[in-house]
Amino acid sequence: MTYWLPVLIWMAVVFTASADSNSVRHSRIIAPLLRWLFPGISEETIGLIVLVLRKCAHLTEYAILAFLAWRALRKPIWPDPRPWSWRLAGWSILLVAVYASSDEIHQIFVPGREAAVHDVVIDTIGGSVGLLALWAAGHRRKWWGNKMSAAPLPAE
Repeated sequence: MTYWLPVLIWMAVVFTASADSNSVRHSRIIAPLLRWLFPGISEETIGLIVLVLRKCAHLTEYAILAFLAWRALRKPIWPDPRPWSWRLAGWSILLVAVYASSDEIHQIFVPGREAAVHDVVIDTIGGSVGLLALWAAGHRRKWWGNKMSAAPLPAE
């Protein structure tokens, strides 16, 4: 349970953030900051910047979820000489995709929000990019041992 608690806490954070009604239509921080920094900025430009930042936030929050899921499945101990497991990474991405789908379904019931398949895709890409970055960092620092592995899932 120790490894899964951070996953559950992060899922609660994501769930709470997606329960913000009408959050798509307003920006309490970014839009006013942009207006202050650039007084002549158009509303269209503000909308585009806010959209890009929101999608980047989706990528980041699901990259974090993928890392936490991977960690929970791997149950690492330090030093952990086991090789990287693409199978565990795949299970982590599957969890991200399922949770992203459930989050979009949840948004159907939030006033001012709607479900979007492209958000599930963005979230899943975020999880994938996050795990690829983890693999690359571990590969460069030689965290994963000598060979790649399709190791089975650890028993509970």
